[in-house]
Amino acid sequence: MDTWSSAKSTKEAPPEPACPVCNGAGFVHPRSPSGKPDYSRTVPCTCTLQKREKEQQSRLRQYSGLEAKLLQNMTFESFDWKRVNLPPEQRENLKKAFDNALDFAKAPEGWLVFQGINGCGKTHLAAAIANYCLKEGQPVKFVVVPDLLDHLRSTFSPESPVTYDQLFEEVKNAPLLILDDLGKQSTTPWAEEKLYQIINHRYNYRLPTVVTTNCTIDELDSPISSRFVDPKISVFFNITAPDYWSGRPAPKKTARGRKERRG
Repeated sequence: MDTWSSAKSTKEAPPEPACPVCNGAGFVHPRSPSGKPDYSRTVPCTCTLQKREKEQQSRLRQYSGLEAKLLQNMTFESFDWKRVNLPPEQRENLKKAFDNALDFAKAPEGWLVFQGINGCGKTHLAAAIANYCLKEGQPVKFVVVPDLLDHLRSTFSPESPVTYDQLFEEVKNAPLLILDDLGKQSTTPWAEEKLYQIINHRYNYRLPTVVTTNCTIDELDSPISSRFVDPKISVFFNITAPDYWSGRPAPKKTARGRKERRG
């Protein structure tokens, strides 16, 4: 045995103490109406249920793409829509964005598209939706669009741990998909085609989707943007609040003059 293996074996963590309820068996006999144990059947112990819940949450977190601590901290509780430095109309606009996001998180259905400048809060609200759904035990996939395209390209490498089809299908058919920073990707024909395939598939099958972008509708590729402004499925919301850190104001003109709509 080498030195590393020997040192590792002598420093192993002590085993966890057995559950005082089931004594490590993982199951118990339920109580009958009289209060006595019903020895004719067994049910999982609370320790087993808690372990399963933790494992499920761990799987959901790993699938979600929200491993980064910064994204995990972006919740509805930490979102500051009452920013005192904002004029009333911008504060009200930010409150409406918050309400739209919270309503969507409680009942994910259709599409919600947040448009605004960098730092206005759209990514925070999108991540808050994801974190809310994870807390409720619902699967969600959060991807940053430029990173997604890089990952798709990397799957063509022989060293890639996943295939292109695996990753593409996982994103395309996610129960709830959040596409962050759409419009920052390199505008190559290949990138546009992949994005259109994902967005068009989710549009056709009416899969719940959240999108954030700093582009106006006119700046986005028209086959993609047409899906975002379909009132039968999508709520397009322009956040007019300025950059949270610098206070740089958002453009006064909204995309094609559309007003914000509540879902």
